[in-house]
Amino acid sequence: MTTDITETTETAETAQTTETAQTTETAQTTETSNTVRTESSGPRDTVFIGKKPLMAYVTTTIIQLANLPTVSIKARGMSIGRAVDVAQIISRKTENSGYSIGKILIGSETLESKDGRPRNVSTIEIEVKRN
Repeated sequence: MTTDITETTETAETAQTTETAQTTETAQTTETSNTVRTESSGPRDTVFIGKKPLMAYVTTTIIQLANLPTVSIKARGMSIGRAVDVAQIISRKTENSGYSIGKILIGSETLESKDGRPRNVSTIEIEVKRN
C-alpha cells in the first residue's frame, strides 16, 4: 500500500510539474507575441477613412495630432467625401487649437473587380497639420 501512495504522489508531482511547465511556456509565448506587437506598432500618422461614423475619424485624427505634427487622411472611392468632411471639421471647428489643411493629393488606383477586369478607383490624401 505504501507503494501505491508513493506512485500516486509522484504522479501528482509530475502532473503539477508538467502543468507548471506548460503555463510557463504559455506565458513566455504571450509575452513574446505582446513584445512583437509592441515593436511593430510605431507612430501612426495616417487615418484611413471607411464606413464608421464621421466623428470617429475626427476624434482619431485629433488624438493623433496631439502627438504628431502632421496626420494624413486617406480615402478612396465612395469614402472620399467623408475624408473631406473630416478635414473640414478639424480645420474649421478647431481653429482656436491651430489645425490647418496642408497638401492635398488626388489620384487613382487600378484594382481588379470581382469579374477579373481592371477598374480605376479614385483616391485622396489630405494632410492636416498643427500650426
